[in-house]
Amino acid sequence: MSRDLTALFDPKSVAVVGASNDPAKYGHAVASQALRDPGRRPVHLVNRRGGTVLGHAAATSLAEIGEPVDLVVISVPGPGFEAAVDDALACGARAIVGITAGFAETGPAGLARQRAITERVRAAGAVLVGPNCLGIADNTTELYLASDSFAPGDIALLSQSGNLALELQLRCAPHGLGFSRFVSLGNQADVTLVDLVEDCARHEPTRAIAVYAEDFGDGRAFARAAAAAGKPVVLLTAGRGTASARSAQSHTGALTTSSDVVAAACRDAGVQLVSTPREMAVVLAALNAGRRSSGRRTTVFTDGGGHGAIAADTAEDAGLYVPELGAPAQERLRSVLWEQSSVGNPVDLAGMGEQNPLSYADTVAGLLATDEVDAVLMTGYFGGYAASGGGLDGGPAGGAALATGESEAARAIVTHLRSTPKPLVVQSMYPQSPSCRVLADAGIPVFAATEDAARALAAMTDPAAGDAAGVTPLPTAAAPLEDAGYHGVRKLLSAAGVPFPPAREITDEAGLLAAAEEFDGPYVLKALHVLHKSDAGGVTLRLADRQALTAAYRDMHARLGAPSYSVEAMADLTDGIELIVGVNRDPRFGPVAMVGLGGVLTETLHDVAFSLAPVPARRAETLLRGLRTAALLSGVRGRPAVDVAAAAAVIERITAVAAAHPEIAELEVNPLLVRPDGALALDARAVLG
Repeated sequence: MSRDLTALFDPKSVAVVGASNDPAKYGHAVASQALRDPGRRPVHLVNRRGGTVLGHAAATSLAEIGEPVDLVVISVPGPGFEAAVDDALACGARAIVGITAGFAETGPAGLARQRAITERVRAAGAVLVGPNCLGIADNTTELYLASDSFAPGDIALLSQSGNLALELQLRCAPHGLGFSRFVSLGNQADVTLVDLVEDCARHEPTRAIAVYAEDFGDGRAFARAAAAAGKPVVLLTAGRGTASARSAQSHTGALTTSSDVVAAACRDAGVQLVSTPREMAVVLAALNAGRRSSGRRTTVFTDGGGHGAIAADTAEDAGLYVPELGAPAQERLRSVLWEQSSVGNPVDLAGMGEQNPLSYADTVAGLLATDEVDAVLMTGYFGGYAASGGGLDGGPAGGAALATGESEAARAIVTHLRSTPKPLVVQSMYPQSPSCRVLADAGIPVFAATEDAARALAAMTDPAAGDAAGVTPLPTAAAPLEDAGYHGVRKLLSAAGVPFPPAREITDEAGLLAAAEEFDGPYVLKALHVLHKSDAGGVTLRLADRQALTAAYRDMHARLGAPSYSVEAMADLTDGIELIVGVNRDPRFGPVAMVGLGGVLTETLHDVAFSLAPVPARRAETLLRGLRTAALLSGVRGRPAVDVAAAAAVIERITAVAAAHPEIAELEVNPLLVRPDGALALDARAVLG
């Protein structure tokens, strides 16, 4: 259940324990901000020496205040933190913000102290932010308990870095963006990122949630909360490297890096994942515009060929489509442009803007009215006429007339945009010019960099059907897998409806011959209990008869000496595609599925996609269709298409099994053979945690 954080964001009274006159101490900064309260609530300063702090009388203890305090900020040396928490709870505090550091981040002893404090806070029915945090602020309730002030606005910022929060504020300011709330996450001993996302989702003045997190805690719970927020969530995170994959025992573990996991969780939950504070500001500015594109068909509109070409490439890099406009659309554009203008896509004025500045507005109107256009990216010189006075500062000749005409065009663009829900994003060499400010003031995102404009437009694009599928709940845990051997795993998956060829485990030549009597050849012989059997020479295919099977067994046993082997019916590989399906259990996000091109070239090709498990069949099919080599599934060079729906159904069953068995650290089917008439698992393995 969601937690009540009212006392944290709108307390009846506040006390700052450790308030100080010393500017070098954090208690000075927090107290200074706390005193900005315009009288909405009592603000008490506590310093063990008493006297005055920042011109206000300071109590020597919370008890000396003589009345209950709803929210207490504690900024004292580490050894005194526990006593300060006890004093806060004794005076009736329902919320505590722990600035003091020296707990879980220092090692096991610090973690033990932190857990003991958290237990006392929870037992008292209170909540704790931190410790080791930098405070909180809520502009909507005039609560200022951080070292810096944040411009008011409608973004809730939840951050594990104070400096990154300050940088984000600086980058958001040119876009007119501000903050409803700021919370420094700290160690999340009690109040977690998930708690805060859920509370900000309920907070009506907050329209978007920006997160910088180094530690998700329960990553799957974060994904669920973000998916259910009902408002945009933008995530910047660190530690997305590959080191976590180095010790993995299977293909799946070797390929599933932390960046893959985070990206999969964000995609499933509909979270905008960004890499830098600049990109976060760009995405927030785009989302603040309030427009969403129903598709990715983007027209690039420019007044210069170079800008158009670069913007088209950048848009495609951002995941947008820049298709050539159809003949009817081109004909309509030709009716408003001059002969040398390009109307294919990019659409290029080719100098017409200097002859008729309103051609910018006419073209934008025509493009937005075209059914085959979902969004428009305008790029180039627009804004330069007003910025340069039509000839000054290196601008083209034409004087004030061009500047006036461009401003009229900007107002006309704003008017045209009101008649359509489609988004327009602008890149300008002069983003601060009067003409561009007209656009920006009307909610049209304007950027100086082409890549920022393209990223913004991508953020304004609704995901394709099935792309943001939500976070599927974990199933009830099944009875633990006791036999993690090859045939034990086959049995587990077969019971869930995953099809396999007939097989029998044998330990000697007599068993080999008995197995050959149970089903017809050709046969496959596999050495069991050997990691990466194919690489070790532990798999022999297409053994036509018993004689060939016996010879292969004698050779393999002489080389490998495996304790047991599997005799299997050889599958028909004709027109088949080999896939890999794996599930790796991540410590933060739980089971994470990987699907991709399989077989012996899995790690070489690295054509894989990820999703939180279990993966519904519809989502699985979307993942398969999004692979680089997806064309193979549809049939190429005369080969027939394979049954992708059957493969997706099997993927759903495999990932559901893995999700229901928390004792399985890694589960892998490789290859999963997909043919025109269905799908068949040819090999499987599991690694217990």
